[in-house]
Amino acid sequence: MIPAMPATASTARQASVSALRFGRVATMGAVAVLILFAGVWGSWGTAQHVLLTKGRERGTVRVTRCAEEMCSGPFTPASAGARARARVEIEKSVAVRAGTTYDVVLKPGTGDAVRSGPAGILFAWVPLGGALLLASVVVAGGMRLVRPAWVLGLCGAGLLTAAFMALQ
Repeated sequence: MIPAMPATASTARQASVSALRFGRVATMGAVAVLILFAGVWGSWGTAQHVLLTKGRERGTVRVTRCAEEMCSGPFTPASAGARARARVEIEKSVAVRAGTTYDVVLKPGTGDAVRSGPAGILFAWVPLGGALLLASVVVAGGMRLVRPAWVLGLCGAGLLTAAFMALQ
């Protein structure tokens, strides 16, 4: 029997297990970051108009008619430089109802409106809330980091709950 033989095999096994563990954590970390990036990217298309309102037309829209995907109504300006419009469109969602007036910001160069104010800000970041929930599962299961996963999940659930409550 060679006494050094088992130690060398054991060391090689530990090294391969460590390499596999590092690979799993690095891969799942990259997936979690990609999910979060996609959530921010999906939210920013709407959020930029709601958050960066300087120089944009702000006002209210009274929804008079709703089709399958879009609602429309007259736009009443509330900011300097904004002009009244007979018809602007706002995306139809569970939070938009005919006969109701909403604070909106118009996308530059279009007649498309985006909800503004606290409800609009929270609604714009809903894709990020979903991404936080999904990333929490990846962090918990793939990286085995339970506490950061709980933080991500609770932040996502809190954002989605706040958006739901603000839109009521």
